[in-house]
Amino acid sequence: MAGHSQFKNIMHRKGAQDARRGRLFARLIREITVAAGQGPPDPAANPRLRAAVAAAREANMPKDTVDRAIRKASGGAGGADYVEVRYEGYGPAGVAVMVEALTDNRNRTASDIRSAFAKHGGALGETNSVSFLFNRLGVVRYPASAGSADDMLEAAIEAGADNVESDADGHEVTCAAEDFFPVRDALEARFGTPESARVEWRPSTSVTLDEARAATVLKLLEALEDSDDVQNVYANFDIPDAVMARLSA
Repeated sequence: MAGHSQFKNIMHRKGAQDARRGRLFARLIREITVAAGQGPPDPAANPRLRAAVAAAREANMPKDTVDRAIRKASGGAGGADYVEVRYEGYGPAGVAVMVEALTDNRNRTASDIRSAFAKHGGALGETNSVSFLFNRLGVVRYPASAGSADDMLEAAIEAGADNVESDADGHEVTCAAEDFFPVRDALEARFGTPESARVEWRPSTSVTLDEARAATVLKLLEALEDSDDVQNVYANFDIPDAVMARLSA
C-alpha cells in the first residue's frame, strides 16, 4: 500500500479524520474555486471542475456548498488568487515526500512547509529533487459490485488505461496522467460514478519503516497536512501490517 494511503488509514482509525472535516472541506472548496475560475462553470464542460466536484461528493460535502463555491468563482466575486505549487523533500529514514499546495501567498506556504520538515527530522529540497521516485498516474476506483474483474479489464483496455487490479475490495484502474479524463469518462459511462477518481503521485520504490521511524514519519506528514494551503501529501514509505496495527491501536 502506498505510504500516503497508509497514513490516511491510520489517521482514520484514530478518529482524526472527522476532526479534520472542516479543513478537508476548505481544501475541496479551494480546488473547486480554482477549477471553476480556469474554465466553464459547468462540470460537464470542465474536466478539472468535474473531478473536484466528484471529490467533494466523495467527502459528503453538501451540494449547496459546492454550488456556492462554483457561483463565487465563476461570478468573479473577488476571491483569493490561488496558484498551484509543489514542494519536495526528504523526511526521516530517507523517505521522499511530495506536497501539493494551492496558495495565495507563496512565501507563507514555503515557510510553513520548510518549518514542518525541519521540526520533524526532514529537509525541504529543490524542485524535482524527489519527483523522479514517483510516477504521476490517473487512478479510478470502483467497488467490487460495479462489475466483474473481466468486465472491468475489458472496459479499461478499451478506454486506454494501463492497468487494472481487482480483488474482493474492488477495482483500481490506473492510466497515464494525460489520459485520466477520457479514461474516467469512459468507465463512468459504463459503470456509473466511481468511488473515487483523481490524479496521484505513486512511488516507484518504497522505504520499509520500523515502528520508531514510522511514528516519526507520520508526525511529519500530519504536520504538513495541518497547513491550510496543502492539498495533498505523498510519500514513498511502507509500514508492515504488524507495525501499522500497533500504531493505529
